[in-house]
Amino acid sequence: MSALEPHIVDRDRTTGWIEVICGSMFSGKTEELIRRLRRARIARQHTEVFKPTLDARYSDDEVVSHNENSVTTTPVDAPTEIQGLVNEADVVGIDEAQFFGDDLLPISQALADEGHRVIVVGLDTDYRAEPFDPIPQLMAAAEHVTKLHAVCVVCGAPANHSQRIVPGEGRVLVGATEAYEPRCRQCFEPEPVTVTRPRPHTEALRQVSEDGEEGAGDEPRSEEATTPEAR
Repeated sequence: MSALEPHIVDRDRTTGWIEVICGSMFSGKTEELIRRLRRARIARQHTEVFKPTLDARYSDDEVVSHNENSVTTTPVDAPTEIQGLVNEADVVGIDEAQFFGDDLLPISQALADEGHRVIVVGLDTDYRAEPFDPIPQLMAAAEHVTKLHAVCVVCGAPANHSQRIVPGEGRVLVGATEAYEPRCRQCFEPEPVTVTRPRPHTEALRQVSEDGEEGAGDEPRSEEATTPEAR
């Protein structure tokens, strides 16, 4: 059993909870969400997955990781729509949660109170390394928090920042390898930078997302201890 994922303790238990998977871009957050959802389905649990409508980088109706694994999702304009769409789901996944507003916190709390296992995924900091609401508030409210790391493309150290490499001042700029790259604390610049060195191939960053969340060497993959998995 993975140390990242709560384990099944009681199928008939009605108590829900919140899990948060956070970290920089290319750290494998969506890949981890997909893995947990697949395990829940193996356990014959009903899952529903949601993402913000504005995230259509890879697909309009799927959650797609950077290494192109995917699950079907329902796009919503606001988190207030989610409660009416969960149906009889045991597990509710919410990807790219940083693009939702502050309403996501009370919605997630209400879903957990109703007995759902809620898995929220998103960036915990923005391109300036400032807290990216509502993820910090959800981390404080969650029973289980998993923070993943990418690999710094400059020095190879564990990366916890999303470096913007195209011009732009707005906090929200939806993009992938053409707009961002993972960097560590030492290599990160708080303002957008122009990259003149050879950039890592997209496939390399996908492989990092799939296999290298712990960064370089023997750095830990996550700060999460073993915790209970699904009901």
